[in-house]
This record gives sequence, C-alpha cells and structure tokens, in this order.
Amino acid sequence: MVVDFKNEAFTDFSVEENRLAFQEALEKVKSQFGQHYPVIIGGEKIETVQKRESLNPSHLSEIVGIVSEANEDLTEKAIQVAYKTFDTWKKVDPAARARLLFRTAHLMRRRKHEFSAWMVAEAGKSWVEADADTAEAIDFLEFYGREMIRLNDRQPLTRIPGEDNELTYIPLGVGAVIPPWNFPLAITVGMTMAAVVAGNTVVLKPASPTNVIAAKFMELLEEAGVPDGVVNFVPGEGAAVGEYMVKHPLTRFISFTGSRAVGLRINEQAAKTAPGQKWIKRVVAEMGGKDAIVVDAEADIELAVDSIVKSAFGFAGQKCSACSRAIIHQDVYDEVLEKVVARTKELKVGSTYDPSIALGPVVDEKAYNKILEYIEVGKSEGRLLAGGAKAEGNGYYIQPTVFADVEPHARISQEEIFGPVVAFHKADSFEHALEIANNTEYGLTGAVITKNRQHLETAREEFHVGNLYFNRKCTGALVGTHPFGGFNMSGTDSKAGGRDYLLLFTQPKMVSEAF
Repeated sequence: MVVDFKNEAFTDFSVEENRLAFQEALEKVKSQFGQHYPVIIGGEKIETVQKRESLNPSHLSEIVGIVSEANEDLTEKAIQVAYKTFDTWKKVDPAARARLLFRTAHLMRRRKHEFSAWMVAEAGKSWVEADADTAEAIDFLEFYGREMIRLNDRQPLTRIPGEDNELTYIPLGVGAVIPPWNFPLAITVGMTMAAVVAGNTVVLKPASPTNVIAAKFMELLEEAGVPDGVVNFVPGEGAAVGEYMVKHPLTRFISFTGSRAVGLRINEQAAKTAPGQKWIKRVVAEMGGKDAIVVDAEADIELAVDSIVKSAFGFAGQKCSACSRAIIHQDVYDEVLEKVVARTKELKVGSTYDPSIALGPVVDEKAYNKILEYIEVGKSEGRLLAGGAKAEGNGYYIQPTVFADVEPHARISQEEIFGPVVAFHKADSFEHALEIANNTEYGLTGAVITKNRQHLETAREEFHVGNLYFNRKCTGALVGTHPFGGFNMSGTDSKAGGRDYLLLFTQPKMVSEAF
C-alpha cells in the first residue's frame, strides 16, 4: 500500500554535517566538468557535430558540460520512436508506471546533494535554492505517481439497473515537453513524468542554458529502468527543434514553460492542423508573470519587508512567481520602502559555491544584457534607490535593484524583466492597490500583507491571479499544497502539483455495457 504523500524536507545548512556533505557533492560535480552528453533517442546515444558548451554563470571560464544538439532529422527520428513506443507504453499497468516514478524518486533522494550541486554549477542557484529545486522534483515524482493510482481506481458514476458503466482515463500519445532553465530539475521532471505516468511518450527539449542538468535526469531514468523510447532527449535550438516538434502531425500535446512570446507562438502553431493530423493538439503552457505584493496600511511592516525582499531577489528574481512590483499604501509607503532598500543593500552577491551569498548570477549573457537594459529604462521611470548596475566578479552578476515612485503603466511595471529588479508603487487606498495589482496582462502570483480581515476577503475575490498568498511571500509553492499556475497571459492555469494536472495528459473514455 502506498503511504500518503508528504513533501520532501529541505536541507538544514546550519548543520555542519549537511554543509560538508553538500561541499563533497560539489567537488564530485566539478570533477565531471567538461564531459560530453549525447542526444538520446530510443535508448541510442548519438553524438552530433553541432554541440553546445554549457558554462557556469558564476565562473565563466568553467565549462560544465558539452552537449550534442539535435537537428530536424533527429527530431523526426525521436518523434517516430516515441510514436512507436506509445503502442506498448500505453498498455503498461498505471500502477506499474507509478512504481517507476517512485523508484526514480528514491534514486534521486539518495543523490539529492549531487543534483543540487549541478544546479549550483550550471544554473547559478544558491545552495538553498538548489536544494529546494531538487526537493520539488522528488515531490513531483511522488505526487504524480499517487495521482495516477487514484485516477486508475474505479471512478464514481451514477449507477442504474441493467448496465455496467465504467469511466477510465487513457493517455493521449506523443508529447513535446519544453521546460525552462530557471527550475531545470523540478519543472523538467514534473512536466516529463506527469506525461509519462499517464501513459504517454515524450520528446524532451530542455532549455539550452541547463542542458547538462536535463542530461543527468536522463541518466537517472535509465538507472530507474524507464524503457527506451518513453523519454527521448533532443537538446537544440528552440526555433529548429522546438518548432519542429510543435508543428509535427504526430505530436498530440505540447507541455511548455517559458516566456509569453514563445508560449503564444507555440499556441498559434499548435492550432494549425498539419496534413495527416487526427486530433486537436492540446497545449499546456505556463508563460510567466508580473507579480505584486500589496502592503496595506494595517500591515505587519517587518513581515512585508521580509516578504518583498525574499520574493524579489531569491534566485536573482529569476522566477515567474517573483515579486517585481511592490504596491504600498501611502500611509506606510516611506517606511516600507526605506526598510526594503536597507535590506537590499545588505544582500551579498557572488559565486554560488559560497553558501553565504544571497544572490548568485543571472543565467547567461542574453539574460544579463536584457536585465541591464531594463535597469537603464527604469532609471528614467523611477527613483533608483539601490543597485542599478553590474556586480563584481567573473560571472553574470547584477546588483539587486529597487526603483521607487514608479507609475503603474511604466515599462518596468508591465513587462517581465526576470531579474533582480523591483518597482515600488504608492497606492491611495487598498482598493487602489488592488487596481494597480490587476493592471497587467499577467495573472500568476500575488500576495497581500494586512491585518484587516475585510481587506483579505476583498482581495480573495478581486485580486485576479492563479496563486494568491496572504501574509507571506509570493514565491515558494509546494507540490500538493499550492497547485501552481496562472491566469491571462500567465498561461493555461494548468495547476502543476495539483489533483487536476494529470487530466491534461489523459482523455476520459466511457464504456457502457447493457445486460
């Protein structure tokens, strides 16, 4: 009997034993830098001429790994293999598929620090952020395994005399899975294995900045005994590999997490029926946010300050749930702003090898240049009170940045920056604060800090986001506890880590037999 789901515990790095164990894992990972990782199709490992070096964003001279990149021909091969494998994989007992996820979770748990160390090196995550990422990956495996068992149970129906009626959930087919680089293990694992446990086969195109972490996940699947062809690994450029998968007539669904622009293009391309296509493709998309923390006049000021700083600058603001707008009631605006600026100036930016840092680098040169451009825009749209420039070091380091007195329709208030930048807005009233909070095209996460119960109930109805938090930060959703996904241009509100999620990768079939 499977025990009830329980979230994986985070590592306490104040314990010396844990710090030493993590440092040992880091040294093991460093000893493997520069290795080559192939394309994997049906279990066949293919070295290609076109390769991509993955750099450590904290130390640009370090090559974390070298990954073979697929082209359209190899992507075609992967789709065909996945399509053929689907014929057998869909017939595997759902309970057996779930056991494979539990086995994978067990193996990952044994090597937890090692996977986290890869994210410290390749994604620029702090020890704490990397540890949370690995814990979430384990949670997805454990949770979705149990969810498949639940969906495989006899479903409740209204019973009538003379008939036996049964509703079952069957898989869709071949899925294109396109995860992001900011949660390179958790979201990759969650998106891939939700589809797999539901009986689908997958062509996985990881985000290029974190190809190596995805390759390590593929190694784990092989060790766990996932059959060849169930998950096929095709790193490559999105414009080539990703778009080819999306347009292919054998692709049944696309699971994507990333930018608004790419998500909308995927949705557009998937809506076009290709010759030979027998279905309407299903798109599951999470496309970012422009998230706000609202601080009311009747707020715990220290809680508000802590929530804003942690939500804005955790993982250098590279979370779709990050607080990029702080909307403060005019009665407490100056006090909250002053304290956030003081806390921000105390944050230490540096190499993620150092467990004491608060912010590491941003992920790559493209992100680095984009964020710095937005900071220059911000200097003309608000008062710069902290940061506003590059930070020292041989990496993609940016100072945590605070702008005050920003207008709600300014670019830095409307466009997703995806970096360590927060804009402060002054609200005349609580109603005005909610109006500002709702004035973007996104609707992913938000938070309200107040002691006023009536205001909380108003926000419960009026604050239009998929994940709304009261008197806490707006980041840090837990699998099973905070099903995650947003409204409007934040995506399809797919609620990863929730009881509805596997329904997106299945189709209900009703069989009725009369006696």
